[in-house]
Amino acid sequence: MVAVAVLVIILVVAVFAGAHWYVWRRLVRDTTAPRSTVRRLGTAAIWVLPVLTVGAFTAGRVDAPFWLEQVLAWPGYLWLPVLLYVILALLVGEAVRPLLLRFLARRGPGAFVPAAEAAAPAEAAVGAAAVRAGAGAGAAPAPAAPPAGPPAATGPGGPETAPPPAAPPAGPSRRLFVSRVVGGAAAAAALGTVGHGTYGVLRGPRVKRVTVPLAKLPRAAHGYRIAVVSDIHLGPILGRAHTQRIVDAINAAQPDLVAIVGDMVDGTVENLGPAAEPLTQLRARHGSFFVTGNHEYFSGADAWVDHVRELGLRPLRNERVEIAGGFDLAGVDDVAGESFGQGPDFAAALGDRDRARAAVLLAHQPVVIHDAVEHGVDLQLSGHTHGGQLWPGNHLAALANPTVAGLEHYGDTQLYVTRGAGAWGPPVRVGAESDITLVQLASRQA
Repeated sequence: MVAVAVLVIILVVAVFAGAHWYVWRRLVRDTTAPRSTVRRLGTAAIWVLPVLTVGAFTAGRVDAPFWLEQVLAWPGYLWLPVLLYVILALLVGEAVRPLLLRFLARRGPGAFVPAAEAAAPAEAAVGAAAVRAGAGAGAAPAPAAPPAGPPAATGPGGPETAPPPAAPPAGPSRRLFVSRVVGGAAAAAALGTVGHGTYGVLRGPRVKRVTVPLAKLPRAAHGYRIAVVSDIHLGPILGRAHTQRIVDAINAAQPDLVAIVGDMVDGTVENLGPAAEPLTQLRARHGSFFVTGNHEYFSGADAWVDHVRELGLRPLRNERVEIAGGFDLAGVDDVAGESFGQGPDFAAALGDRDRARAAVLLAHQPVVIHDAVEHGVDLQLSGHTHGGQLWPGNHLAALANPTVAGLEHYGDTQLYVTRGAGAWGPPVRVGAESDITLVQLASRQA
């Protein structure tokens, strides 16, 4: 087991180092002059940025001061998506590069060579054409034109040879020009993509509305609205202002019940307690409920459960409540809690309930859907996947989760997965916008 872990670490380091070497080669070495200031700065950045990234991901786990986590977070986290999209853009550029070189070659050799070098072949061609024209007309060949430049100076020893005129400075070579075009376009595309994705996270999640019909839901509960929010990920970047935006969006939707389905924080109550305080402002007719996610167990789950209770939320730890209107609301601890002697207990949460009533389950990870089906749950509300967060991460998320985002059926049980309201690590989302989902329950008897 240890040997496998060591091999995985070696593989990750090798891939990480190889990715940086490739970016350095295409963006720095191929586009700058040797020993130039720009090359030195680019090389230094390729060494410093990955160190900041490692520092950002490890600072919290080694109990570094919170201010240091915040200092490292922005450059360290943001470099990862920039690196990802620079590499993807450069790989596209590998296909474009030979096409550009071929196009420029057809324009002739004079496009990217010094002017003096381009002029000499042109003059030779003109002279040859004149000779051929004279020969064709039967005339004697014209005398060769004297070389351009000032006349030769004379002196006591005869004519002196004038120094040749200085050649104009050489422009970039064709290959260097193409490298700069491709590299510049790749960098611009990556920075634009990451900038837009960062703006989407910092702007706050949009409210998404989904209607879910439940066969057992009584007519009295038709139209019942549950605000589902997951993966807020309060931390060194997303703080109190982020929480306030989420609270304002939820309250504006006027839900009957609020369900926070895990991964609310990435840090301790001591560091992030003030960032969570706006949750006290949540307003819903039947209250606000909370279940743990895997990141709560990395951050001190028991302490956070106690703290959210102080904020006015009700934790559901393998238990259920009857909601006025005719359905059961249950919640289970996250599967990550099994490493801490906790974890989900479906028998405790659902074992002795009346199955004639509709049941809605709050569970952070979609992977427990099969347990939900076994216990007759009508609707499971989950998060965890972030919808992939950074394309093409959605394809990787699909390998580990039955549903990445949206509503799907598993037998008589429906599973809804929200993309989440925040972001883990880089505060960036690409192809998976953050959301708060207003799930409206519909009775088939209505």
